[in-house]
Amino acid sequence: MIDVKKIVLKKNDSILKALELLDLYALRIVLVVDERNHLLGSITDGDIRRGLLKGQDLHAPVETIMQVTPYSIEEDTLSNRQIFEIMREKHYLALPVIKEGQLVNIITLDDLIRIKRKENPVFIMAGGFGTRLRPLTDKCPKPMLPVGGKPLLETIVLSLKEQGFYRFYISTHYLPEIIREHFGNGEKFDVQIQYVHENEPLGTGGALSLLPKEEINLPFIVINGDVLTNMNFEKLLNFHEQHQAIATMCVREFQYQIPYGVVNSEENFIQSMTEKPSYFFNINTGIYVISPELLAQVNAQFIGMPTILEQQIEENNKVTNYSLHEYWLDIGHMEDYNRAQRDIINLDFEKF
Repeated sequence: MIDVKKIVLKKNDSILKALELLDLYALRIVLVVDERNHLLGSITDGDIRRGLLKGQDLHAPVETIMQVTPYSIEEDTLSNRQIFEIMREKHYLALPVIKEGQLVNIITLDDLIRIKRKENPVFIMAGGFGTRLRPLTDKCPKPMLPVGGKPLLETIVLSLKEQGFYRFYISTHYLPEIIREHFGNGEKFDVQIQYVHENEPLGTGGALSLLPKEEINLPFIVINGDVLTNMNFEKLLNFHEQHQAIATMCVREFQYQIPYGVVNSEENFIQSMTEKPSYFFNINTGIYVISPELLAQVNAQFIGMPTILEQQIEENNKVTNYSLHEYWLDIGHMEDYNRAQRDIINLDFEKF
């Protein structure tokens, strides 16, 4: 993805300069902004050609030939697939991305159709008993329960694969043979899968100790095997690396509404009353990014991931939280499982 600043002009810049940028970056489009970086217009090679045919001089300002109502999209409001559909229907090769009216990026058709292979590993926790979903899990590990016609774990692997990830580690404990028989080494899914087995449950944090630390030299994704999401994992990794964090936890805003009027009083005197107030909290989604230096510190013991992160915070290491705005569902109870069956029909998984 090209830095949008390289293809930006001011309205008084010459048509010749626009032509030079078009030739240099081969995007077939340059953008025109004002002093506040607000998008004013766009110019393609076709706009220049039409201007020249009408007798326009190459040294004339670009505002004389630019399209003054360029189509743009608001940052983080559409999935890549939705953007792709817009570009396909309108025959666009690139779209400017704005935030609060200001130009922040440009996304091209080439960016969308080219899946970039990512070397960052993915560690999927799939060893739990799934006791809250019995009797469904009496003879089947929870991540292998069918959702939309195939095991949930397969959906997790394939959705990550479609975003360019191919190196997978899967932790097993309960009925591991079912998982291994279905996935094998990952070859039939065009990915690489290695297994780590917990002889005794080690918790979401302790299971990290079983990973081959010498093979992991990049930040890696950790995800619970009972999570259904269509989030963009590349953005998560970029956020983690930009903040130079030792660990990042994905969080999601959760609203809790008290179904009664709340009375605040002091020494039996009412100070205020609030009718059915709502409170907002960030909750843990069971998705993390872990840096190799943290992995090196994890020992084989029963410990949860939140406890490991709390220890890192106490040691003044940088632990960040990333807000997940896309679809997310933790399949912990039967009502969650039933909802997943309904939701997956219309769920739009990223392919980029």
